[in-house]
Amino acid sequence: MNLFNPTLALRSLPTILSGLPLSLTLLVACFITSNVVGILIMLLRINPHRALSLLARFYISFFRGVPTLVVLFLTYFGANLDAISATILSITLVSSAFIAEYYRSALLGINQTQYDAARALGFSSLQTMQYVILPQAFRIVLPSLGNVLLDMFKGTSLAAMITVSEMFMKAKIVAGASQDYMTIYIVIAVIYWLVCCVLSLLEQWTEHRFQY
Repeated sequence: MNLFNPTLALRSLPTILSGLPLSLTLLVACFITSNVVGILIMLLRINPHRALSLLARFYISFFRGVPTLVVLFLTYFGANLDAISATILSITLVSSAFIAEYYRSALLGINQTQYDAARALGFSSLQTMQYVILPQAFRIVLPSLGNVLLDMFKGTSLAAMITVSEMFMKAKIVAGASQDYMTIYIVIAVIYWLVCCVLSLLEQWTEHRFQY
């Protein structure tokens, strides 16, 4: 058996790539929701009320310590959600725990004078966070968010485990039909790598823009 079949690889590309739009849609949805939830968890984590802070710490500890696949099965089979909703919820729960800590670390890097200046201008605590602190924190946390974005895109492949017809699921179908798993898995590996290269370039461009 040949390690790689170029004819099969080219023939399978349209079918595999037909799942890319759904993979990217899942990525965008998960990235947005993870950032929103992550910021909320971070705000609870730094809240002076001990009960809220402890709740956020538990959330972060739990979802940083449980594999995404396990969370996916819990939400899909336990919460009785449809496959796409379960995928978005699972990736959001896990990723937001990491994002919360990235934002918290970024806040620690912001000088106290920024808070003092905002108070001097009459900003409320919410306005200070919204207009002064979070924009600066976002600039600091961008490289870490870039890593989250790449992990999240690769993580969308887990949706194939609950029959979501994204890119990896399409590859599994082609591999099963052709019985040439090595060729198809090499193809899907290269596709994931190329998309991650594009996402890395996008992250670098965004980071450059926010430096000015």
